[in-house]
Amino acid sequence: MATSFPLQPLEIMAKNHAILATTGFLILLPVGVLVARYARTFTPVWFPVHFVVQLFLSGPVIFAAWYYGWKTSNVLGLGHFLDPHQKMGLALLILYVLQLLLGLFTHYIKLRSPFGPGTRSPQNYFHVFLGLVILILAAEQVHYGLYIEWAFATGGLHVVPMAAKRTWIALIVIFWVLYLAGLALVPRQFAQEKRARHGTPTKSDEIGLQNNHSGDVQSA
Repeated sequence: MATSFPLQPLEIMAKNHAILATTGFLILLPVGVLVARYARTFTPVWFPVHFVVQLFLSGPVIFAAWYYGWKTSNVLGLGHFLDPHQKMGLALLILYVLQLLLGLFTHYIKLRSPFGPGTRSPQNYFHVFLGLVILILAAEQVHYGLYIEWAFATGGLHVVPMAAKRTWIALIVIFWVLYLAGLALVPRQFAQEKRARHGTPTKSDEIGLQNNHSGDVQSA
């Protein structure tokens, strides 16, 4: 049952963890994804912006969230990586780092594509797939934290506000609506690449071909 008592130190640490993790995985990373999805056929500037958001903005927030989660577990004395929330948190951190490395590899290391000249290599598609998997797992992880882990870790002295749960739903819906809408630009992207392969690119087509050979997160 909810109380009017102020949050305890343990609850404050857990709340900081929740806010930072939600901000990193459900706000900043999706923003970087949408930058790539919407801007890639219009300007080559999309990649530097995407890179800054995914690494220099999202990274510190995600690692801070992980620190607060670790610190909360220490205070509880329950050990680490024992329950589903802890295990998934570690998995997400590892996947995030791997995704960053894969993005850099895809952008700077050009491998020959088995699908023919001017087409994407398999690592481009895997980069997209892994990015979307990370966002799906992160959404479930935040949901688990709000509905299960909070009460388990804090003892349920204070319940999670309904506003937090509604925010979770809103973030998920907004991202996927915008991402799916952005797929309408895929024909433009493929058309740019096709004309560029046949040696008749326009100025915007040159941008598209340049982007075709640049790594991006979740931008298929």
